Amino acid sequence: MALLSKKDTKLITDPLADNNPITIQVLGICSALAITAQLKASIVMAISVIFVLGIGNVVISLIRNIMPSKIRIIVQLTVVAALVILVDLVLKAYAYELSKELSVFVGLIITNCIIMGRFEAFALGNGPWRSFLDGIGNALGYGLILILVGFFRELLGSGTLLGFRVLGDPIEKTGLYALGYENNGFMLLSPMALIVVGLIIWIQRSRNTSLIEDN
Repeated sequence: MALLSKKDTKLITDPLADNNPITIQVLGICSALAITAQLKASIVMAISVIFVLGIGNVVISLIRNIMPSKIRIIVQLTVVAALVILVDLVLKAYAYELSKELSVFVGLIITNCIIMGRFEAFALGNGPWRSFLDGIGNALGYGLILILVGFFRELLGSGTLLGFRVLGDPIEKTGLYALGYENNGFMLLSPMALIVVGLIIWIQRSRNTSLIEDN
């Protein structure tokens, strides 16, 4: 017997493209603008959201029948805040420099509308296993866009990936720099993140006309 049914598989695959939380639902844009100047920060933020949303969905699903509806938002915020604090402590313990670079943006996962949206739209009405898959799927879709944006911003803005020079040395004029290439400093500014996200949305929707018709 397959571990995942067709419906369960769609919970993971749909948010990667046809129902992506950033490019289709237009949620979580702020972090895509703020922390994607470096690929490493994008990857860490993506992993953090995968952990918080995957575990958070399960917790909300487990307590949904005993949670008073009048205080459900407070309970949801408490759950996500506890998970975010755990992520922040782990980062400070094992990746302190990166935690300083991410600064307040890790804490702002608490207010990420993707997380609260999945709690409300899915975890409150489904079992733990399907809620876990939904959380992982949406977090992967979110993380995919963050990593794509971070890849192009760091590559074109700094000529590096994960801190390693891949286009050559701009000082010694090696690699592409020997041909006259110059880093595009605008790529490191937040407005360029919005433009990159816009280009991804355009490419995605131009390849799938049904997305235009549905919206």
